[in-house]
Amino acid sequence: MDYFNYIDNKLWCEEVPVDEVADELGTPFYLYSHRTLTRHFRVFEEAFADIPHITCFSVKSNSNTAILRIFINEGGGADVVSGGELYRALKAGVDPEKVVYSGVGKRTDEIEYALRSGILMFNVESSQELEAINDCAGRMGKKAGISLRINPNVDPMTHPHISTGLKENKFGIDIERSLDEYRQAKKLDHVDIIGIDCHIGSQITEISPFVDALGRLKKLIYLLREEGIGIKYLDLGGGLGITYDQETPPHPQEYARAIIDASKDIECTFIFEPGRVIVGNAGILVSRVLYTKSSDDKNFVIVDAGMNDLIRPSLYDSYHHIQPVILKDRESFLADVVGPICESGDFLAKGRKIPRLNNGELVAVMSAGAYGFTMASNYNSRPKVPEVLVKDDRYYVIREREDYSDLIRGEEIPAFLYESAEL
Repeated sequence: MDYFNYIDNKLWCEEVPVDEVADELGTPFYLYSHRTLTRHFRVFEEAFADIPHITCFSVKSNSNTAILRIFINEGGGADVVSGGELYRALKAGVDPEKVVYSGVGKRTDEIEYALRSGILMFNVESSQELEAINDCAGRMGKKAGISLRINPNVDPMTHPHISTGLKENKFGIDIERSLDEYRQAKKLDHVDIIGIDCHIGSQITEISPFVDALGRLKKLIYLLREEGIGIKYLDLGGGLGITYDQETPPHPQEYARAIIDASKDIECTFIFEPGRVIVGNAGILVSRVLYTKSSDDKNFVIVDAGMNDLIRPSLYDSYHHIQPVILKDRESFLADVVGPICESGDFLAKGRKIPRLNNGELVAVMSAGAYGFTMASNYNSRPKVPEVLVKDDRYYVIREREDYSDLIRGEEIPAFLYESAEL
């Protein structure tokens, strides 16, 4: 459930009319509902209330510090995959002991930063990374909490680009050799083995892949304990999907029942890393129609938001429902909704049956709260759009719109280039 609704044929976010925000701030912009964000987080938390757990929000899905603060206020932690994401989470006020650090390519300086910050654990993805963490911790006189990210070779039945739990994926350590990797870790002086980690993919709409992965991890946990390697934390990652179009993903309560039933007698604190399921349907991208044009066999609606603002359709051929902010009687037609970027791949929808739109009208690109702004770029030297948070009958700009000067911040033309021009 979200709190984007039509009242008298006008789209509202909670008690704020979307068109009024557009008139005051201009377009495009991302718009988030505080009420939806808190409700989704609480539903997820309550689903696992009967077992020890930490909900570590996946920062990569939406990294705005105000959004992170909402979940921190609810008692959540953070799943980070870079030093920058750790910095954001700490600035938002996260408890470092509720932070897990994932990702295949942790640099030495990032490892040191995480150790200084006192995070709960690193989800280790390779033998060499484990050695690097051990070396860093030794130099700093610390002991690093670690888990190994296990690749269980489970098909998550999702888009290939967001599948992470198969042998062919770059993530984690093959489950067949994971026991030997844990034995090697046990020999290291500066790591503390406290967990086991698994993340099989994103936008997963079936429960069975999660249960299958959990079953394989349980067997490994029992083997580890037989060898004196205690596992306190079981990190099942994230990946629970949402409805973009016709998907019917399980409700978090259904997901939780299946996990709890399949995990009896494990005696671990669970770590979950939800992202999309919390923020996906809590945000929209608001854009304005610039032009329309037609050829013999194509109709185009050209809007002021492009692939640099929302890349998911171009990158994954992802579906986002597109609807007018103001409803009125109109016919529908088949069209491509495209942006101003100088790329044929710049589209928000292709061959989509939509209401006929006119120049100047506002459109809402729905389900854009996850992997929307966080994947935005300045391609074509386009300033990044603002992010706006609505709470009840007020809105707050939680990230200002960039201007042209922001585009060249940090750049410098060396003096010799001016000297060459004078010659």
